[in-house]
Amino acid sequence: MDSAAGTTAAPLRIGLLGTGPWARNTQAPALAAHPGVELSGVWGRRAEAADALATAHGTRAYTGEEGIDALLEASDAVAFALPPDVQAPLAVRAARAGRHILMDKPVATTVEGARAVADAVAEAGVASIVFCTLRFAPETAAWIAEQTAVGGWFTARAQWLGSLYAEGSTSEYADSPWRREKGGLWDVGPHALSVLIPVLGDVEHLTAAPGPADTTHLILRHSSGASSTVTLGLSAPRGAAGVEIEFRGEHGTASAPGWDGAETAFRGAVDALAETVRTGVPHACDARFGRHLTELLVAAETQARV
Repeated sequence: MDSAAGTTAAPLRIGLLGTGPWARNTQAPALAAHPGVELSGVWGRRAEAADALATAHGTRAYTGEEGIDALLEASDAVAFALPPDVQAPLAVRAARAGRHILMDKPVATTVEGARAVADAVAEAGVASIVFCTLRFAPETAAWIAEQTAVGGWFTARAQWLGSLYAEGSTSEYADSPWRREKGGLWDVGPHALSVLIPVLGDVEHLTAAPGPADTTHLILRHSSGASSTVTLGLSAPRGAAGVEIEFRGEHGTASAPGWDGAETAFRGAVDALAETVRTGVPHACDARFGRHLTELLVAAETQARV
């Protein structure tokens, strides 16, 4: 409540582009339930999917090229649940239309695509957030801030192994063509890097090597002088899957806590976008950071394929 005006701020109108599992399971429910948001519409490449998701959350469906323009017209901001290289040019389009953007990671799988997004955001002066889950889940966001404040870290280890492509897996996310093509480096790599970089500093040197199936191993040297090792993959046996992130330094050892699911974290990302819109102060996990993540992942992919 604005005590001076005596009125409640209008909700932020956010449209959703995408109708796949991520949109259905995380983004649409989070946006529809958020008290400070009006879900202004859902756009999908398939009209029937857009209709179904929009109906489920009491909003309007859009499809086709003209539907994108119509959704942008009806929105203050847009959220993306699309493959990265479909997302990037649409994010540029949205920013140029003056709409704030809430992107999924990775922003793009090419440096050119990610740079175009960051440039469009800067030129338009709109707010941007890149949804790296652990930066916005309350439990892990607080833990990252705590470790950043503690400092004195000597080394770190991050291991993010999924069993998406393991024998017997029934996950609907395994049907994603871009995820199958790019593997764990691109799907879960942004999560690990988004934790390590704010605590240890930017990556000054990177070495990458392939492991079994889609697994990639990274060795990183950070601007603080600390080093870290990272293991990423989506094809681990079920018994080997899991997430572990650990820092070791002057004050001992710190291990990342668990978190309460992606929907809660996405609500945190929406809150961060709204705060950036309100204050004009860029968030650390914005389009510029998304561009940098893509630069690091391209470098790692290039090395691992040699």
